[in-house]
Amino acid sequence: MIDDKDKAILALLAKNARATITSIASVIKVSDVATKKRLQKLENNKVVLGYRVIVNPRELGYEAVALIGINAEPGKVVEIADILSSRQDTTFVAITSGDHEIMVEVWAKNTKELLSKIKEIEGLSGVKELCPAIIVNVVKQHTSIPEEFLRESLESIESKN
Repeated sequence: MIDDKDKAILALLAKNARATITSIASVIKVSDVATKKRLQKLENNKVVLGYRVIVNPRELGYEAVALIGINAEPGKVVEIADILSSRQDTTFVAITSGDHEIMVEVWAKNTKELLSKIKEIEGLSGVKELCPAIIVNVVKQHTSIPEEFLRESLESIESKN
């Protein structure tokens, strides 16, 4: 179980994944060594799964990005999700319980390439239906942790200091 200091570490890293151990330690009021041990524990316990850079796809030459809902034949959901997760053009794959069994994000250089990729996915064995939604404008980027968690965690640690 994680405590308030661990939550504060997560909140600080979510705001700036390049934050130093020393800067984090100063906020949570423990030593650098203790902070590093806490962070290692969070990593070892799979609370922290990794550190990522968030990029603008268009600046990398990917002009067409789509979220695609996929419905699959019974018994094929996991297999299709595994195939999609191994593709080099997918950035997110999830098995869901909503309108579609699988949700996937696909990046393409242009609309023509995206349409080709959609056709490839549509042709996978066991795919029943595809519902692509081309992203026109990102209003809020993916965040690693909901902002309410960040606020609550930092307020909690500040009130104790």
